[in-house]
Formats: sequence, C-alpha cells, structure tokens
Amino acid sequence: MTTENTEIPRFPMARRPGFDPPAEYERLRAELPVAPVRLRHGQTAWLVTRYADVRRVLSDPARFSSDPAKPGYPQLRPVVDEAAKPGSFLVTDPPLHTKYRRILAAEFSAARMEALRPAVTEIVDDCVDALSAATRPADLVRHLSVPVPARVISLLLGVPETDREFFIDRSRRHLDRSLPADQVGTALAELEDYLDRLITRRTADPGADLLSRLAVRHLRTGELTREEFVGMSVLLLVGGFETTANAIALSVLALHEQPGQWAALVADPDRAAGAADELLRYLGLAQHGVVRAAVADVEVGGQVIKAGEGVVVALSSANRDAGHYADADRLDVCRPAGDHMTFGWGMHKCIGQHLARLELDVVLRTLVRRTPGLRVSVPLRELEFLMDAPFYGVRELPVTW
Repeated sequence: MTTENTEIPRFPMARRPGFDPPAEYERLRAELPVAPVRLRHGQTAWLVTRYADVRRVLSDPARFSSDPAKPGYPQLRPVVDEAAKPGSFLVTDPPLHTKYRRILAAEFSAARMEALRPAVTEIVDDCVDALSAATRPADLVRHLSVPVPARVISLLLGVPETDREFFIDRSRRHLDRSLPADQVGTALAELEDYLDRLITRRTADPGADLLSRLAVRHLRTGELTREEFVGMSVLLLVGGFETTANAIALSVLALHEQPGQWAALVADPDRAAGAADELLRYLGLAQHGVVRAAVADVEVGGQVIKAGEGVVVALSSANRDAGHYADADRLDVCRPAGDHMTFGWGMHKCIGQHLARLELDVVLRTLVRRTPGLRVSVPLRELEFLMDAPFYGVRELPVTW
C-alpha cells in the first residue's frame, strides 16, 4: 500500500448506538469502495464496502484465502491467529475446508433444521411463559433472546442443561474484543476443555444428538482427529448461540423503533420468515465483517490488491448499499432480502444460517401472536450496546406489555 500511514483510518470504525453501521461506510461506498485501513495490531489492510465487491471477494477462494497463516491475513482479535486451529472450518481453505463442510452440511440442511421447528416452538413458548411471568418491565435478553438459542444449540449438540450458563459465559468472553488477550485465550481454553470432556462422554455412550453422531461416524472411524472434533464443536457451540441471541433482542427493538413494522407483523404473522431476513440485513450484526488474505494480484472496485495484502469485507456496509437495495437504510418487513450478506457468501457462507432463520422466525411469530402489545419500556439512548463484540447486540432490553 502506498498511502501514507497518517492518512489511514483505524478499523473497526466507530458506530453510534442504534442500527446503522459506521457513518463512514456510506462515504467510502461512494468515493473509495476499496480503502486502506489500519488494524488493532498496527497492520494495514483493504476495507471493501460495496455489495458487489464484497460478494466478489467472498466468491473467489482461489485468490482470497481464509487461512491465518497466509501473508497479510488481517488480525482483528486481541489474540493473534498465526495458524488455523484443527477443526476451525471458518479459517481453512480447500481441501481441508471441503472436508469439514462435507461432514457438517447434511446436519445443518434446510430440511433438517425445519424438522426442529416443533422443538424450537416449544422452547420459545416456554421462554415467553417465563417472560410473561416476570415482573414488568422484564429483560427480554435474560428471559428470551439468550435462553432460546442457548437451549436450542444445547439440544442440538447434547449439552446438559446444568452446563448452559458456563458455555454462555465462556462464549461471550471468547468473543469480547475489549478484553485482554490472556482472558480471551483462557475462555477459549476452558471451552475446549469442556467440549473435550463432553465428547468423551458422547463417544462412550452415544445419544441422539449431533456430537454423538459425529463421534460415531467421523471420530471413531478416524476421519476426524480428536483436536479437529473439539475445534469444530467450539465453533458450532459459539456460532450457534451468539449471533442469534443478539439478533432476537435487536429485532424486537428495531421493530418498535420503526413505525408500523411491529404492527405489520401483528397483522400478518406469516410475514415473519421474510421479516427475519430483512432484519438480519438491517441490524448490522456482523460489526467487523470477515477477513481474507490475497494470494494473487487482483483488481476489486478499481483498486489493485496485491498478493500478500489483507482484505476486510464489511458485511454490514454491503447490506446497506443503495446500489443493491432501494432505500437501504429503511427497515421494511415486506422487502425480499434473502440475499443479504450477514451470513457471508460463497463456500464459507454460515453453515448455521437455516437454524438462525428458523429461530428468529419462530420467536417473531410467537411474540406477535402471544404478546401483540409488547413494547420497549426505555428510550434507545438509555440502552447499552455491545460495541466491542464481533456480533452487535444490547446488554439488556427492558420490555412491558
């Protein structure tokens, strides 16, 4: 990069409380869609902000690598990732990524996730019961948005109910980019140790859960090593919980902040599935996007990115690109938004996308049916937003009805 260091803005860029991504993204999309930025460890990388360019980068694994060992790989976390941990399918390239994806693909297919709808509906109803029984105003995060995905992923993976608070705490510490590197590393080590012990139990005495099936089909046969299985399980546990927990609370808040949107769902709960995708587009959940290392010279958005340079693709900016979505800064639960970038794109597109959509769909349907008079009981300006986490959210959301 030839730009002088003094001219390079820092990334992540600050955002204001609410739902809009950093204001600088709009200017960059218009004037400099591939812009140099400086990262937390002093590294420089290219920030890609337009929808078409983001999609292009994520669709080209031959020239953009997900492997942290590649020169120029952007480091966004407090802990520097010098190499992919075994089983970490998010940060591997083919053929290893292809192997991991094949093992998990059938487990997270749209059909298999839809088959979970009755169980998810029962969990959501139970959590809404707890919310309804709480003293008003009640915290929707505590009673609904955290327990729903925590219970669903526990059911799917076979995590005992007594261990749920442990994995919620360690998951959040592992993802908290405001914490020192040693605390982040400790949280991850404790998660790995816990899942290693759980896998031992499931291997010796398999049940009907996902970890048991993977143990029988892939660990016992030697297709997965122990370390790969543990690493894969960490990603499934953390990824299956954190994003959806934040999406639920932010969705309720956004629907009440935008006039008429909550009422539209109350009037027609069958809009919930489509509304879930529009909310996922609008909320800016993936605050810091995803990263790649260029392994060949390539032009993107009029800028030549050289081999050995890093790229950060701003998913939340792509989701607000007016060149792709008309009136992109407005929430519209009637808008078809299934091609949003919140789950990424290409071969690394989030493997849990169908589960996340299902959970948000069921939560929205249940809330507008059972608590149509639900409303947020404090102004947005009084809420504490999770600004230092890779997945945006609120710490508490007091509601009444």
